Amino acid sequence: MATLTASLVVMRWELLSAVLMFFASTFKTKCRQTSHPVMAFVFSGIGVGLTCWFVAGLLGMTFSMENINNFLNITKDAFINIMSQTPPEWPMP
Repeated sequence: MATLTASLVVMRWELLSAVLMFFASTFKTKCRQTSHPVMAFVFSGIGVGLTCWFVAGLLGMTFSMENINNFLNITKDAFINIMSQTPPEWPMP
């Protein structure tokens, strides 16, 4: 019993996100059946967001402002590096 309790405590966020994904999918299906396409779109977006949260939790990813800022800086540096290597005759949009 202690093993089951410990596993539920460790997996609490993953279980919560899995349950919320199930509810989002159920509500999306109900909204499509009752011809509410906007609400179905909203629940689809919620489901996709929760799926990303679930996968990030399983992979052990943590999100902090420092990590996000680091990601944005690396992305900016990579974009500048790629754009500096393009031929000069290519038009810029």
